[in-house]
Amino acid sequence: MTSPTLSLASKALFWALGTLLPLSHAIGQEAAPAEQPAPPSPNVIVIYVDDLGAGEVGCYGQTKIQTPNIDAIAAVGMRFTQGYSGSPVCAPSRCSLMTGKHSGHAEVRDNWENGGWGENQPEGQWPLSQDEVTLAERLKARGYSTAGYGKWGLGGPGTRGAPERQGFGHFYGYLCQRKAHNYYPTHLWKDGVKAPIEGAEFFPAHQKLDAPLGSIDEYYERYGDGHERYAPALIAEDMLAWTRAKAEAGEPFFLYYASVIPHLALQVPREYVERYPAEWDTAPYLGKPSYLPHPSPRRAYAGMISFLDDQVGRLLDLIEDTGQRENTIVIFTSDNGATYTGGVDFEFFGSHDGRRGQKGSLYEGGVRIPFLASWPGHIAEGAVSDRLVSSIDLTATLLDLIGAEVPVGLDSVSFAPVLLGDDEAKERPFLYWEFRPAGAQALREGPWKLLRVGLKKGEPRLELYQMEKDPKETTNVIDKHPEIAARMVRLMDMSHEPSRGFPLPTIDGPAAEIMKRKKIDPLEGPNG
Repeated sequence: MTSPTLSLASKALFWALGTLLPLSHAIGQEAAPAEQPAPPSPNVIVIYVDDLGAGEVGCYGQTKIQTPNIDAIAAVGMRFTQGYSGSPVCAPSRCSLMTGKHSGHAEVRDNWENGGWGENQPEGQWPLSQDEVTLAERLKARGYSTAGYGKWGLGGPGTRGAPERQGFGHFYGYLCQRKAHNYYPTHLWKDGVKAPIEGAEFFPAHQKLDAPLGSIDEYYERYGDGHERYAPALIAEDMLAWTRAKAEAGEPFFLYYASVIPHLALQVPREYVERYPAEWDTAPYLGKPSYLPHPSPRRAYAGMISFLDDQVGRLLDLIEDTGQRENTIVIFTSDNGATYTGGVDFEFFGSHDGRRGQKGSLYEGGVRIPFLASWPGHIAEGAVSDRLVSSIDLTATLLDLIGAEVPVGLDSVSFAPVLLGDDEAKERPFLYWEFRPAGAQALREGPWKLLRVGLKKGEPRLELYQMEKDPKETTNVIDKHPEIAARMVRLMDMSHEPSRGFPLPTIDGPAAEIMKRKKIDPLEGPNG
């Protein structure tokens, strides 16, 4: 898939000669060297997948699920062993990525919903404000064509947070996260307009069976099969067409591929299920406690990730075929850790590599994610870094890499020097998270991780873990290191800014009152 590239040493020699030759020419002939054309702005692709655990990718040790194309990004670029998401759930993690703000400062801090599960319910989550500046807006201002695909989750149809009002010249996919629970929907959204899917009929994305259906065929008849109406396939086709047009035109582009996979429900064309051994599944999943039934839940989950991997491969092939691979920065990461419900067997797959917690938790399983970056000729092939990085940092990092000024006042910290091989690059000072539904805060500083839990019940307690020795967070060492905990508590308190829309129990007021309180209307403004 990758084309031959010069070694770093060869490139260094090439650039040295490129500098010296014009100088010797000028000395010998007293003529000014011809101006060299400025290098083209690199394209930017952010592949942001949904609920993919750090242990579910081959380059991170996965042995059951096949991910050769995702692994290829690591092979030609850099793999981070300590990559983190901005939040343990979807919408706030996306907000942090887009705005470069952590969950103590971000506008969206939870999965607020604008409707229910019915066919005609209002769509969308808490909309971003117009005064927020997204990564797409920053790149658009630098002359980039911008497109978003997949799942948005930061504002429903017609709201101020809709992607076409947040810097995206083109968007195709789901605006609403609830609608994205069904991969055979009746419609998607394209550039602010509802885009019906021909022949599709509505069925709920959450169903339960009391007993298995009579045949495997019946499951697929009820809950969808094939590529024709499979939303991830429709999204991929539009994405590839847009990317090809921009690549062939030579326009710098920003592609935000927010894949809905492998978030549940368990739905994927049957051919992907059949890539995996039938003996994996000893019983069907009946939809309890949530999402859709499936006759082969383990195979279906692996098949969904394989479908995603295939689309990543098609995208990488396209930028290779159009001659854009060496001029394209590719980031691959996830919005949070793998889930614990809906038929996912995270223990069978080793989804969290044995770490504590899952999606919705501030323990490692909820926020530790795969994190890959490639840019041939700039990022060394097969590099591995243990630096602390977060999807929050993409704003500063990508602006840094394209030569744009990084705005002040954000929580985003550029790790561009790390990508470009600077061994002396400064470490990230710390990472902060808060999550109201879990009643928890967390802070990672160097080898230490501090959690303040029990906020929902008004009974806060501290837990301190030494991550290098205890990556699974099994032994609370706070009694042995009170001075470290005290310093980290101060950082934690400094990192939290109260939010009207997403108050933190105990920290922002009586826990019982806050947990019972209905969130305000986002049109009133999240912070007063």
